[in-house]
Amino acid sequence: MSSTLQVDPGRPGAYPTLAEALLDAAPGATVVVAPGTYDEVLDVRGRDLTITAADSTDDDAVVRVGGSSYEPTLRVRGCTVTVRGLTLVGRQAHVVDGEDCRLVLTDCTVEAGYGAGVRVTDRSTLEMTDCTVTGAQQGLVAEDSGGTLQRVTVTESADDAVVVRLGADPVLRDCVVRDAGARGVYAYSSARPVLEGCEVEGTGGPGVSVAMGASATLQRCAVRRTGGPGIEFAAGTSGRVEACRTERTAEPGVSVAEGAEVAVVEAPAAATVGVGSSPSAKGDPERVDELLAELDAMVGLAGVKAEVRSIIDEIQVNEWRRAAGLAVGGASHHLVFAGAPGTGKTTVGRIYGQLLAALGALPGGPLKEVSRRDLVGQYIGHTAEKTAAVFDEAAGGVVFLDEAYTLTRQAGGGGNDFGQEAVDMIVKLMEDRRDTLAVIAAGYTTEMVQFLDANPGLASRFVKTVEFENYDPEELTLIITRMITSGDYLLGPQAAAMLRLHFETVPRGADFGNAREARKLFEKLRKVQSQRLRLAGRQPTLEELQTLTVDDVRVAVAD
Repeated sequence: MSSTLQVDPGRPGAYPTLAEALLDAAPGATVVVAPGTYDEVLDVRGRDLTITAADSTDDDAVVRVGGSSYEPTLRVRGCTVTVRGLTLVGRQAHVVDGEDCRLVLTDCTVEAGYGAGVRVTDRSTLEMTDCTVTGAQQGLVAEDSGGTLQRVTVTESADDAVVVRLGADPVLRDCVVRDAGARGVYAYSSARPVLEGCEVEGTGGPGVSVAMGASATLQRCAVRRTGGPGIEFAAGTSGRVEACRTERTAEPGVSVAEGAEVAVVEAPAAATVGVGSSPSAKGDPERVDELLAELDAMVGLAGVKAEVRSIIDEIQVNEWRRAAGLAVGGASHHLVFAGAPGTGKTTVGRIYGQLLAALGALPGGPLKEVSRRDLVGQYIGHTAEKTAAVFDEAAGGVVFLDEAYTLTRQAGGGGNDFGQEAVDMIVKLMEDRRDTLAVIAAGYTTEMVQFLDANPGLASRFVKTVEFENYDPEELTLIITRMITSGDYLLGPQAAAMLRLHFETVPRGADFGNAREARKLFEKLRKVQSQRLRLAGRQPTLEELQTLTVDDVRVAVAD
């Protein structure tokens, strides 16, 4: 079980410095740091740790670490370190230096002087989300390493802003590189970076430069105001430049030297893009069709299916517009699923997340189903930590928040309830990660209205509410019949009619379970049949093993 260590010089019992806390931290521990300035260096080796800023009601409160040492502010070797919400400062050396490690930086600011802002080497994995790197000699350096950088801004680098070399293959998605003294992005020595939706501007040299056997893929990038070509590939390099724009750069905007193998694909003209056009290159039309067919195969839910299809249609058209260079508004994929239990909300949520990935709207990831106990902690700072961890685990996919309204109900009526803290953290993460993750909040219709009122910004984060209606008797009969068939059972004469009669007459209170009721009845039928066959005093035939009789149904529904 992981432990949590508090760092707060002004709090009795807490650690006065991060260095002291790290000395005592066991593998897997979380170090929570109070706002303040800590002029120290952190050296983490062989132990997986999380270092996170403590929650504060003061928007101006920050945690600043480092500042005057000739050593890196954060050095990581041979382990996984996650850092959230810190400002890391360096003057004489690299600010963050990782070797043979996994380094996760979220909502961090890196302020550098001489040296790199963030440097990773020796098969490291770097994951940065919503971070800023400013003032470095070189903002980001990746050697023989990979990872994903999303919504990272690198500004005011004295030399090259982003350096990728020695076979490194990071993915930069929706990143901004601005005001570099030399090149914006420099890939060489067999590097293989991928840039998606990035902006590079205000560089002293080329915006993106690929050299010495490197291969680079650029999709939907914009390069502006550069001192050299916007994008250049030297002889012996390879890659692809797709739907990218260059403005106010040296000529040519895209320079490909003789001997380079580079495919340059222009964005299609706006006039040629329409309903009949090919979908965006990053989409998978066949997979979209498969998932829509899976959605259609679900019993009932006509309104839900129509809502999901309308969302998918809008996403597809937006991708066509983006490929054509037309303006596209900020997209949010968060939904509210309202309705009674057992109406297929989780299944539809899984299909929806996979549809977003097949369309290229999300990177693709798991559906992480969570409830109140997975998010709410027992002390200050614990809830934010647990909630952020859930979002990390669902990266690229869907957070399915079941019975979301329970977060706004105080446990036991006491005063120390952190449900509201979870809601506030969810609101922040939904906005910060809206391009890489979808949140589905599910629950009863009336309670979900109360949940959306719990935070002023919560309702605006969700694109729409999808209402799941109760199944009617015919649909419930079809659902249990499918369960019976898939379990290698058969319904005897009049058994189906008896099932339908049951679903027509069963009481339907507020907690009626819909498909869950059908599942429970199927399990009862199996038990009733098993008891009947065992008491027969002989080994049953194959037909008898398969058949559920009308009497089995009568006994099961009466139980």
